[in-house]
Amino acid sequence: MQLAIDIGNTTVRCAVISGSKVIPLDVLETKTKEGILFGKIKRVIHKTVKGYSVDEATVCSVVPRVLALFKRAGAELHFPVRVIGKDVAVPMVNKYADPAQVGQDRLVCAYAAWELYGAPSVVVDLGTAITFDVVSSKGEYLGGIIAPGIRLSVETLFNQTALLPKVKVARPKRVIGKSTDESILSGIFYGYGEMINGLIKLLKKQVHADPVIVVTGGYAELMKSYIPEHKCIIDKDLVFKGIGFASSRR
Repeated sequence: MQLAIDIGNTTVRCAVISGSKVIPLDVLETKTKEGILFGKIKRVIHKTVKGYSVDEATVCSVVPRVLALFKRAGAELHFPVRVIGKDVAVPMVNKYADPAQVGQDRLVCAYAAWELYGAPSVVVDLGTAITFDVVSSKGEYLGGIIAPGIRLSVETLFNQTALLPKVKVARPKRVIGKSTDESILSGIFYGYGEMINGLIKLLKKQVHADPVIVVTGGYAELMKSYIPEHKCIIDKDLVFKGIGFASSRR
C-alpha cells in the first residue's frame, strides 16, 4: 500500500492504493495559499502514516509549485516522495513527437486503461481540460486531443462577458433553455456531449478499429448520459490505478 497523489490544475486528490484498489482520502484545492496548503499536505501525510501501513508516496503532477510542496513536506517528515516521470517511468512506448511534452497524468491514465481494459483504447479525461488519449493495439501511446474543460468554459463565459452570470455546474433540464442559466448549461452539456461523440468517431477512423472508450475525471458521471452514441467505461479512479501499476513496475 502507498499514498498516491494526483496534483491537477483545480484539485489535489489523495488516496491510498494497493494494486487496483483505491481508498479515497482528502481533496485539496490547488490554488490554496502556499502556507495553508503546505500545512494540509503535512496533515495528509501524518494521517496516512498513522492510519495505514504506508511508508512512501507517489505523485503524479501537472503543477510544479504544488509538487515542490509535497517534496518539501516529505523531506521534513522523512517520508519518501517519488514522482511519476522522474523517479517512476510509465512503462509504455510514447509516440509523441516530443515525448517530454506529454503530461504524466495523461500517460498514467492511458497506461491504466491498457492494463485494465485492453487496447486499442481511448481515454477521455473530463477535468480542467478535456483530453483524449489514444493507445494503439500494440499498447503504444499515440497522442491525443486537448480541449477546454467544463468548469473552465463556465468561468470564461462569466469572466469574459458583461452580462452572463456565473452558473453552478449541474445537468440542464432541457435542450432549449428557458433562462440564461439554463441556456448556458444546455450549451455546456449538450455541446460538449456532441463534441465528445464526434471526436470519438474521428479517432475510431484514425485507428481503424473499435477501441475501448474509458471516461474518467471529475465530470465523468455528470457527462456520461450526454455521450450515448458510444459504450463507455466510467472509471473515476483511473489515474490512481495507473500510479499503482507504474509504481509496481519500477
